[in-house]
Amino acid sequence: MSQTKKPTLTPLSPSLKANTDTIHKRFGGSCDLVIRLFQSDAAPRRELGLLYIDGLVNADFINNSVLEPLMSLKLSPHRGEKGDQLIESFRACVVSVGGVRSVATLEEALQFMTDGFCLILAEGSTVALMADVNGGNQRAVNIPQTQTVIRGPQQGLVEDVHTNISLVRRIIRSPDLHVQMHKIGTQTHSNVAVMYLNGVADEGIVREVYRRLAAIDIDGVLESGYIEEFIQDETFTLFPTLLNTERPDTISASLLEGRVAILVDGTPMALIAPTTFFSFFQSAEDYYQRFDIATFVRIIRYVAYVVSMLLPALYIAVTTYHQEMLPTTLLISLAAQREGVPFPGLIEALLMEMTFEVLREAGLRMPRAIGPAISIVGALVLGQSAVQAGIVSAGMVIVVSFTAISNFVMPEFNMAATSRIIRFGFMLMAGMFGFFGIFVSVMFMLVHLVSLRSFGVPYMSPMAPGTKGNGLWHDVFVRIPWWAIMFRPLELNPRNSRRQRNAKRPPSQRHSDK
Repeated sequence: MSQTKKPTLTPLSPSLKANTDTIHKRFGGSCDLVIRLFQSDAAPRRELGLLYIDGLVNADFINNSVLEPLMSLKLSPHRGEKGDQLIESFRACVVSVGGVRSVATLEEALQFMTDGFCLILAEGSTVALMADVNGGNQRAVNIPQTQTVIRGPQQGLVEDVHTNISLVRRIIRSPDLHVQMHKIGTQTHSNVAVMYLNGVADEGIVREVYRRLAAIDIDGVLESGYIEEFIQDETFTLFPTLLNTERPDTISASLLEGRVAILVDGTPMALIAPTTFFSFFQSAEDYYQRFDIATFVRIIRYVAYVVSMLLPALYIAVTTYHQEMLPTTLLISLAAQREGVPFPGLIEALLMEMTFEVLREAGLRMPRAIGPAISIVGALVLGQSAVQAGIVSAGMVIVVSFTAISNFVMPEFNMAATSRIIRFGFMLMAGMFGFFGIFVSVMFMLVHLVSLRSFGVPYMSPMAPGTKGNGLWHDVFVRIPWWAIMFRPLELNPRNSRRQRNAKRPPSQRHSDK
């Protein structure tokens, strides 16, 4: 059986000039490569070299913690006899940066330099010193842009994976929070971090995440969407099987439930696995508000999702095939509206839906200052003009508008986009077969949903299949009070399923006084 050939590693040369020339050549003489050759009392009679990529490092760190100690400190003569011993002396006594390690190959040195390290070379040494001086301009932690809440933390992830890890660690302050870093991309060498709570997450799920990440072989990873398409269970499905979030508190809550988080350097969107269909209807704010308010809002989301998929199809089916189901007054009103419309109900609905999708996309791509105004004004003007021109009926404009508003209720954009696409399939089936076509389409969708998996977890759990102990309503349609949530989601097979000991309401002060 053939084995994958490992890349050949190039050892560093004892010649400082040879090393600097090789690195300069590997970077193609790039203008952001800084090579600083100097003499120091720390190594008399030896020339030293400092190399780093401008823009990836913190200049103050280099000046205060690397250059200044190297040029001012004088070592004992016997400690600088050999080049390798000299580098070890620098690591132990001179360089005051926290993250310091030795490397002996050119490939390691190049990789660390592109990660924001500076390279310290010495004449006669085949070992180099890497100091972590990562810095440069980065976006500050700010309010989440796509998952806003009224009550709750107002911090969102940024494009730096190390900052994102620290945001999660500030919430889960436990040594059981394990983080493993992977390099993916033969050209980008993107940092991909896997986070899970040891002792809670299922070991089989964690191993499966590692296996799927290790199997990725691509030249570059620019966003978490690259990773998502590689590791998702089912490719040819409209329903997302991985949850996307830019909120550290959502990541922390998922880790506490026994899920695994995947953070990718260069994007503020993290992946959470495994996930279920009902996870996309839950917002972080559901667990910060009172349970009765959260339950009411969650039920509204389910109703709005069904409306966003089926309302245009139901309107087409009723007005085309099943007019007897409408009250006489409403039927006469709709017939009067459609008297001058030249298109059948299906063409009319498709025309309005496509127009609205074009307006939505235009509003997203235009500058922020005018994008919302263009989409709103465009919808109002086009809708009113279309009705006056007799191209569409006023009832169809109302149906399409309410469908679009219902779609905006969804807290997760990728699930909302799914309903936008499925809606067209339902409309076509309703236009051809009426209610029978809608029924067949819904049954086909339910069968497809039940067949999906997310890292081995059934997509429709805990409803299909039902999970003993969780109850059908547990955190699906009803958000029960926190004091009653004893167990983690059992469909995730957590190693420690219990979240608290007693599911009893704490006694009030009035009762305790008695």
